[in-house]
Amino acid sequence: MSKTKEELSMKSLFIFFIPLGLSASLMTLSHIIINSTLVRADNSEFILASYAIAMSLFGITERLGNLLRQTCSSLVRDKNSYKLMSHFSFYLIVGLMLVAISVAYTPAGDFIFAKIFGAKANMVEDIKGIYQVLIFVTIFSASRCLAQGVIIYNRQTKWLTIGMVIRLAAMYLMSLYFIHTDNITGVSGAIIFLIGMMIEFLISFIEAKSLVRKMPEKHELQIESKKSILKFYSPLMLSSVIVVMIGPAINVYLGKTADIELAIASYAIAMSVTQLILSFFLFFHQIVINFYGEHNAILKKFLFLIGFTPFILVGILSYTPLGGLFLEHVIGVNGRLLDASVQVLKVTMLMALVFPFVDYFNGLLMFYKRTKITIYSQSANFVVTLIALIIGVKYAAQWNGAIGAIGLSLGLLAELIVVSFFVHAIEAKEDKLNRFRIKGLFRAGKNR
Repeated sequence: MSKTKEELSMKSLFIFFIPLGLSASLMTLSHIIINSTLVRADNSEFILASYAIAMSLFGITERLGNLLRQTCSSLVRDKNSYKLMSHFSFYLIVGLMLVAISVAYTPAGDFIFAKIFGAKANMVEDIKGIYQVLIFVTIFSASRCLAQGVIIYNRQTKWLTIGMVIRLAAMYLMSLYFIHTDNITGVSGAIIFLIGMMIEFLISFIEAKSLVRKMPEKHELQIESKKSILKFYSPLMLSSVIVVMIGPAINVYLGKTADIELAIASYAIAMSVTQLILSFFLFFHQIVINFYGEHNAILKKFLFLIGFTPFILVGILSYTPLGGLFLEHVIGVNGRLLDASVQVLKVTMLMALVFPFVDYFNGLLMFYKRTKITIYSQSANFVVTLIALIIGVKYAAQWNGAIGAIGLSLGLLAELIVVSFFVHAIEAKEDKLNRFRIKGLFRAGKNR
């Protein structure tokens, strides 16, 4: 009987997880659609560069909006908590919009794009035009994440994949329109992105509304105020700011290697392949949030069953001819860049090994509502990454792009060590409290 229950539980985990993984993997295709459109323009290099710079700043605000997905799936348990979460999301989105508007419509944007991102003077106006469209993407992206948090908690994850597939179809049609009308600009790429995000939001919103109607008015684990939401969300926001700093730090130190162009290009190519593989496992924390506490044993088995998959896949690409064939014929890399990219890919195996387990423990922090610890773990990630980069550039500058991958991998390993230490301490404390409760109940029963 227990075996059947275990098989059903494992099956339910796969049914829950696979649509999440597919939606995350399909997300990478949306950027491929946009880039393949922009590359057809007459001045494609100028347009692609302008779009990339606008997107790099947009990525920061979008990341803060995306945190609503984890926050909602962790805290929303009834109609009252959904109402509180909706109000909190509204204020957050308004705040993000005000920041984005100040960048898009004031001289502050000129300074940020020209001085911080290093855009040429003739690019700034085009970048700001693209960013003005991306402001609306931020609204729909954050609102979509609120709705998806409800969908994930109610275990209807198939709607994330359905929404993503319809989004990609709409984006592709918009792409064909701009290509056939020969009206390709950086703003065209932003419009394609906006249309896709609006459609994904609409599908998620309709399903979430339907699920909220079925929720109870009040739940025993309900949140009482927006302050409790902020207490959960704000550490995730601060830790995200720390994470955002890692990418630029790596680029700065790759610029100090023996062969700068080779280092940056090989690192970018290897990381794009590794991130493509890891994208399927981006939502492992959601399994922990939604299943931990009732199915701990099965959940740990599931982690060890699929947790090593990214490591194996990256290893196959690194140490078999498949990696070279993929890089050459799919990505279009050849010559010394191909060899350098494979070398960097070998280093990212450590990152691929560690990542699912980091996400698992981060999920436990969300489950225990101890998100403040992510600030410490992400800080450890950043500091170790920085130290590894400094040492690598000083003593092994000839390793080029591999230095970036080593820094990123060791930083992630440091994050795993810190977060696992805190989680084990939390669980030991929880076990101790449970033993005291059981003893108290036993004594109370005996006295009767």
